[in-house]
Amino acid sequence: MASASSSSAKNLFSDSKRRLAERVAVNVNNASSVARQIVRGSKSNEILMQSAKNFAYHESTVDNSIQNLKKMEIIFQHLNYQYEAIEQAAEKLEYVEEQVKAMER
Repeated sequence: MASASSSSAKNLFSDSKRRLAERVAVNVNNASSVARQIVRGSKSNEILMQSAKNFAYHESTVDNSIQNLKKMEIIFQHLNYQYEAIEQAAEKLEYVEEQVKAMER
């Protein structure tokens, strides 16, 4: 009977040892999963920060482009005014040429 209880204790001990090893393996896998999530989280945070920096950089570029477009619009208006003034002067010049020819006759 002592040998039966001894072998039973051995089986119980080996079974407990096996379960403990399984639990340790599960815990190691869970720890590695947590570590992967932390690494992913830190990388996504870095990506988010880089995206925010790029957005800020491009935001100032867009603002500068808008300012340049407004300046170009003003320049276009001034060129249009100058064109109209030149066109009116050309019409008056034709009239003056006709007057000069009439005087020469």
